[in-house]
This record gives sequence, structure tokens and C-alpha cells, in this order.
Amino acid sequence: MSSHQEGTVAHVHRDDIGAKMGMWLFLFTEVLLFGGMFLVYAFYRFQHQDQFRVAAMELNTGIGTLNTVILLTSSLTVALAIAAIQKGNRFLSVLMLNITLVFAVMFMVNKYFEWSAKISHGLFPGSKEMLDLPNGQILFYGLYYVMTGLHALHVIIGVVILSFMLIQLMKKKITQDNHVKLENAGLYWHLVDLIWIFLFPLFYLIQ
Repeated sequence: MSSHQEGTVAHVHRDDIGAKMGMWLFLFTEVLLFGGMFLVYAFYRFQHQDQFRVAAMELNTGIGTLNTVILLTSSLTVALAIAAIQKGNRFLSVLMLNITLVFAVMFMVNKYFEWSAKISHGLFPGSKEMLDLPNGQILFYGLYYVMTGLHALHVIIGVVILSFMLIQLMKKKITQDNHVKLENAGLYWHLVDLIWIFLFPLFYLIQ
């Protein structure tokens, strides 16, 4: 290998390390954001344990469980997409990434129906029905909408990122030797899934 080629490889390697470090730093800020919310949740739940339990009974545990299975499976498929391109199998990588996106859409559709059911019953911030509830239940639903809503926003952002990665894959801009962007996208998606794993028991399994 010529000195020019060695320099190019070293430069690409440094860029990859920098990109990964940047992504880990970003993920750390996301953990701090949701970690703060989890602390707020824990504080209010300690103060209103019975009211939190009563309010949680209005949530659909079945949908919450289904969404958990969907996101856990999507973490597997995005990991398989990365593993496939690392082995040079572009077709399998594209297939797994498409399946991941389908799962993401399924999650959002389920969330739409879940939120719609709550809103149709008047259980949304600012509604008369909500304001008539005890303070503990109002706090529960307020945290429910804020935290699951912020998570849903992250899912949407993840869909945009993974869609862009899919285009890059199909254009052969992500290859066996240049796949750090897909790895970083996968890390982001794993974080989205991890956050939901914490949200699920906090809101759905306290009845």
C-alpha cells in the first residue's frame, strides 16, 4: 500500500472514531434528558402512589406490551442490517432496514390509536374531565403525555434517520468498508428502544 493510500485509510479511520464519539456524546445528553424526567416521575409517584395506580388502570397494557415487542424486534432487525452490510450483503441489509421501518410505523400507529382513545374519553391535558381528577392522576397523565410524546418524537426522528440510511445503502454510499453512519443510526435506534423499556413498566405495569 502506498503512503497516500495509508494516509487516506488513517484519515477515514480517524473520521469514523470522531463520528462514533460524537454519537456517544449525543446519546449521553439524551440519557440525561430522560433521566431527569424519570427522576421527576419517581418523585411524584412517591407522593401519589395510590392515584398513580388508579390512573394507570386506564392505560391499555395490551397495546403497551405489543409496542414493547415491536420495538425490541426492531432493535434486532437494525442490528441484523448492520451485521449484513459488514459482511458485504447489501440485499439483506436493505431488507432488514425496511423491516425495521415497518416496525417503527406499526409502533406509531398503535400509539395513535392509544392516544386517540384517551382523548376521546377526555383524558388529555387541559380538558374538563382531566381537571376534575385528583392532583395525583392529573400529574400521572401529564407525565404520560409528555414522556411518551417525547419518545414518539424520537421514534419519528429515528424513522427519518433510518430512511436516509436506507437511501444511502441503495445508492451504495454505505458499504462494507464504510458503514459508520449506519452503525450510529443503529445506536440511536437502540436508545429509542431502551427508553421505551423504561417507560413501559413505569406507566403500564403499576396497576
